[in-house]
Amino acid sequence: MKQLGLIVNPMAGIGGKVGLKGSDGEEIRKLAFSLGAKQEAPDKVIRALKRMAEAGHDVHIITCPGKMGEDEAKAAGYDPEIIDGIATEITSADDTKKAAEILMERGVDLLMFAGGDGTARDVCSVIGTDIPAVGIPAGVKIHSGVYGASPIHAGEAADMYLFGGGSMQLREMEVMDIDEDEFRKDRVSARLYGYMKVPFERRLLQSAKAGSSMSERATIQSIASDVISNMQPDEYYFIGPGSTTRGIMEMLDLPATLLGVDVVKNRQLIKADANESDLLGLLRGEAEGKTHVIVTVIGGQGYIFGRGNQQFSAEVLQLAGYKNITVIATESKMIGLDGKPLLVDTGDEQVNQDLCGYRMVITAQGKRMVYKVSC
Repeated sequence: MKQLGLIVNPMAGIGGKVGLKGSDGEEIRKLAFSLGAKQEAPDKVIRALKRMAEAGHDVHIITCPGKMGEDEAKAAGYDPEIIDGIATEITSADDTKKAAEILMERGVDLLMFAGGDGTARDVCSVIGTDIPAVGIPAGVKIHSGVYGASPIHAGEAADMYLFGGGSMQLREMEVMDIDEDEFRKDRVSARLYGYMKVPFERRLLQSAKAGSSMSERATIQSIASDVISNMQPDEYYFIGPGSTTRGIMEMLDLPATLLGVDVVKNRQLIKADANESDLLGLLRGEAEGKTHVIVTVIGGQGYIFGRGNQQFSAEVLQLAGYKNITVIATESKMIGLDGKPLLVDTGDEQVNQDLCGYRMVITAQGKRMVYKVSC
């Protein structure tokens, strides 16, 4: 019987919707909960495991106690084996590393873990390229290439590797992480920490994040000019994170939150670095029926929702209206996707499906590209 090791970071992603841009550190976690954050990683793990269960293959799951794996495995219909010596209440990076060490010693056929770049870094520091692994995306920031494109895709990749008769090859993928303190100051400092061997199928895995080049500056200004020329009086514009969207704020001569959501009305800044609660308050109040969401594409990955902009939750997008979503990206960034679709991972499967299809992307002043959106 195939053995699947499972490690869950239940705190992963709790800072996203409340605008904290990460979840590393006890103080940040306390602040996130005080702002109304909820643990969403467990639900994502359950979706991944249920995708595996649907395939009907017999797999033995070895995992950690409580929310670090046991609860999720049981919720998905499995009867997991629980390892000893791991915390059951307040968990830490040390627990993740210890679990990875135990599961590697147990000789699991595949290690599945849930979290963000910090979790991937912790796992990588123990297993390196010694055993195959795949991540369930649950963090705020995910620059690493070791994660499934969505929780369901991660589950599918795991099943294909374990029961595909050797048809799925392993590829060494990079583990990246950034300094969260610098990240919250709108400065991105990413480092390569290592590699892990991951079951590779292009459509199932997300790519590592690619940065923007300075040569795109003129194009970004052209895109900003297009967006601003179409802004309507007394309507609200929720402008998402990214260097491309920052061009809009710069052209309006407004301060921009590079890694947050800013709200603009009548070309004035109404709310800087808004979290999900701020956006919902506006959508249910003064901005009801007159809101536009403006997002850009994550270079190399193709995500428009679910990576670094969790403030745009499924509920926010539903209230804003799908027809009021504007996607902007430079042509070179779109070409860099090499034909891969744009991706959405809002945490709500129905909303993901509603967003799928084809969407117009503004690539320069007066220029549009029709591009496929998948989930």
